[in-house]
Amino acid sequence: MTDTQIDAPGKAGGPSGPGAGRARRLVRGWSANLVQLVLGLTQQLLLIPAFLHVWTGDMLAAWLAIYAAGSLVVVADAGLQLRAINRFFAFKSCADCDGRTASFYARMLRIYVAVVVVLGILLLAVTHVLRPSALLGFRGTASFDSAFIVMTLGMLLCLPGNLASGLYRARGQYGRTVWLLNVVLLLGQIAQLFAIAWFGSLLAVAIAFISMQLLFAAFMLVDAPRLFPFLRRAGAYRARPRSWSSTLRWNIGQFGRAFPFAIANITELALVNLPVLLVSALVTDRVAVAQWGLTRVIASLVRGLCLQLAVPLAAELGHDHAVGDRARLSRLYAQGSVFVTVLASLIVAGLLPFWGDFFTLWTHGSIPYDAGLAVTLLLGSAAAAPSLLALAFASHSNRGDLLIRTKGLQLVVFLVLSFVLTSWLGPLGAALAVVASDILVQFGLLALVIMGQTLQHPLRHTGFLVLVSVVIVLSGWGAGVVAALLVPGAGLVHFLAECAIWLIFAAVAASPLIIKSVRETLIAAIPR
Repeated sequence: MTDTQIDAPGKAGGPSGPGAGRARRLVRGWSANLVQLVLGLTQQLLLIPAFLHVWTGDMLAAWLAIYAAGSLVVVADAGLQLRAINRFFAFKSCADCDGRTASFYARMLRIYVAVVVVLGILLLAVTHVLRPSALLGFRGTASFDSAFIVMTLGMLLCLPGNLASGLYRARGQYGRTVWLLNVVLLLGQIAQLFAIAWFGSLLAVAIAFISMQLLFAAFMLVDAPRLFPFLRRAGAYRARPRSWSSTLRWNIGQFGRAFPFAIANITELALVNLPVLLVSALVTDRVAVAQWGLTRVIASLVRGLCLQLAVPLAAELGHDHAVGDRARLSRLYAQGSVFVTVLASLIVAGLLPFWGDFFTLWTHGSIPYDAGLAVTLLLGSAAAAPSLLALAFASHSNRGDLLIRTKGLQLVVFLVLSFVLTSWLGPLGAALAVVASDILVQFGLLALVIMGQTLQHPLRHTGFLVLVSVVIVLSGWGAGVVAALLVPGAGLVHFLAECAIWLIFAAVAASPLIIKSVRETLIAAIPR
């Protein structure tokens, strides 16, 4: 093994022991993800006023649709990244870990290249026959089709970088890949501002965004062999030459084994991005489409935060599962699920009372605020938070059968409810479809099964999570209402003042956590 391997389980972690190494990796991963969250807020919140300064509401709706379509292209990965991560974990128990990893990496990279070539040709052919602007209701929007092709084709070309990112994750280098991505996101946002200021077109902004993503993917593919020198010796690990037919069977087999992970990824991406496209296609009011897209931004960011918190935990949990350390696994999962739930609930508690004021300032009052839509999405995000750690852990512990059953069912439930409810209730129907599929399937089935297999008292743990979430959300919401009453008025000063008062309330409520004995008592109270 190289010096990047995961710490061996079962040893007491002193200041320089395995426990310290795990904590250090988690802190690095979370700190990188925190910066990524800030950049995500900048991309989807702070850039919107700049776009609205140049574009109309219709142009903004077009950009949101293109951005969502580019995000959906990630489904072309077909679960291969998570398949590779699980294999990288499995190789840790082999005698020749580095050799088998290098050989598998080289063969998977060839599969990625083939996928990009084939799907790229199909994408160009389909968009030539079926104009995206006609399908999504943007016939009169200049350069929509070309921007759509640039975004989707560019995201497709970024796919091979997923393989290198997966190896980083399995070898304890999760923080490194996220920090690299953070740099790219920052450069991309600067490029977008220049593009809209100088050119003002959808195409220019799409090129500015995707060029930085391509730079990141290319750098990852070059950086991986430098960081892991054994990748350059992949050819030396081939035991015997393989025939064309055996190679073809092996390649097809990887898609079959990756299929459950593909279903999980497709469902997650569909829940985040497909509602934007469905509302664009089913709702004729373009202002309502922009309103839906902007409201979905904050719910998507809450969901994204939970996943960013969960993925570093899942990498550690995947190691414990692979080596059979059930005690360490159970302890980390119980504490991790509470951590994700508390932070998600705290953020939702802060957003619920103030999102309306922020929305008005954010859009300069040009797009009306829908309180029912925002409350539905935010409460749904808080309810779904614990299940996202279960999803991430299932994807890092090779639970393909469970993933394909639960996430496949969730996708069906979501699609059926989306078409029925969106046609009936508009954007609110799409929100209800997302929340219902999360609570009924992802939490009600997937999370409960994972907790049942991981914890000794899963029902007690579930009840504890629900209680913690309800207390935090209601307390924070109430504190926000009080803060708004203490500072009457409207505008930016009013918004900043009520947020400052709420933060003071939150700091006072959380101050007992400074005491070590209080923290240890609360951690000990978590049912496992």
